[in-house]
Amino acid sequence: MDGLDNLDPHWAWLAIGLILAAAEMAVPGVFLIWLAGAALVTGVLAWLLPIGMPLQIVIFAVLAIAAVFTGRNYLRRNPVEAADPKMNRRGARLVGETAVVTQAIEGGSGRVHYGDSEWIAKGADTAPGTRVRITGSDGVVLLVEPVE
Repeated sequence: MDGLDNLDPHWAWLAIGLILAAAEMAVPGVFLIWLAGAALVTGVLAWLLPIGMPLQIVIFAVLAIAAVFTGRNYLRRNPVEAADPKMNRRGARLVGETAVVTQAIEGGSGRVHYGDSEWIAKGADTAPGTRVRITGSDGVVLLVEPVE
């Protein structure tokens, strides 16, 4: 353990900063990155200035709090837009497409065929073989209307 006794504290801050940044990439939540930045800045300050460990901890705490609040306010004003908001909503992706009724829609419920799948559908009473347009989805149930 003699080797660790001679370790300058700035290396520990820099390592903590890199570990927190890697953790943010592994488990994204836009929180740890602010702590990583505070640790990296603390490490650079400890490297450049002769400051003791108690002051380094205070600097880290102040920077971490300031970074988290600044980042939170920035993200509130500039929310992250999803690249594909319908990614896990297959029914929503089908809106506007045409399907064929395979089991009569009676009493508001039936089945339609779209692509290689058959879906439960809700809509106006429609006979089998009728083409319908998908207007939306309610979970795994497609909402349809007859094509005119």
